[in-house]
Amino acid sequence: MIRKSIVLFVTLLCLVYTAGSQTRTDKRLTKELHKLVKDFKGDAGIYVQNLRTGRVAAINADTIFPTASMIKVPIMCGVFDKIEKKELSYHQSLTYRDSLLYAGEDILGSFKDGEKIQLSKVQMLSITTSDNTASLWLQKLVGSEHINKWLAENGFEHTRLNSRTAGRQAYQKLYGWGQTTPREMALLVKKIREGQAVSPAASERMYRNMIRIYWDAEALSEIPPYIQAASKQGAVNRARSEVVLVNAPHGDYVFCIATKNQEDESWTPDNEGYRLIRNLSKLLWNYYEPKSGWKPAMGLERYGD
Repeated sequence: MIRKSIVLFVTLLCLVYTAGSQTRTDKRLTKELHKLVKDFKGDAGIYVQNLRTGRVAAINADTIFPTASMIKVPIMCGVFDKIEKKELSYHQSLTYRDSLLYAGEDILGSFKDGEKIQLSKVQMLSITTSDNTASLWLQKLVGSEHINKWLAENGFEHTRLNSRTAGRQAYQKLYGWGQTTPREMALLVKKIREGQAVSPAASERMYRNMIRIYWDAEALSEIPPYIQAASKQGAVNRARSEVVLVNAPHGDYVFCIATKNQEDESWTPDNEGYRLIRNLSKLLWNYYEPKSGWKPAMGLERYGD
């Protein structure tokens, strides 16, 4: 009996330690993050978690920021939730209408009225090329309220769709299309990585889409091209953001960076928000993989998106 009690005590002690280790702060990395954002002209929020150790580093991680196109990740979750409920079919045929057009350089926006396309391809375009026409079509198909309900039911308190959503006009004025916090967006992508978003099968399909991103000139440019990473960017005039989950050799890590109220509203690669995203990604890769020795190829900027 005494022996069993000792085993039980040790087991409970290990469980307590493990639970605690999942929320431990990485103080050294946190200091590096503060140095990184010290002179940034605007507001910045960062959340980083090493998924192997559970250690976290954060700055303004629970502050609400505009998502811009990062909201396409929650929209995708809503789509797959409808598919799991058999209210939609992944390969069902859809008919494109000119009324769906969101002006820009989207691939789907070049379609002619009446052309057919599978739902799976619309979803792929929404994530991989950040096609706005595709994303708004999916939002309309699923319903903003359904997506926000899914977010609330899955523990996301602040991440919401605002535009084209009843009762969210005041939030839209503040944050635009959608809103989130760096912590929540990072944890949503972590949930997808771990097979816990909608279903294991839906999570795997979503993750596969997220590792095929066309827009790779910011955070992804500071990660070796032979390392798999799932990501989604967002950008509007005064806000830039990106969420990335890196399948690194010594353990996965996830991070989300978001900005708002930027002084720099330019759309060049040298935009201060873009530079901050690249510098964070570079810092994290070298921090978690210090012996890698990898650097982006000279002249790569000529081939940026």
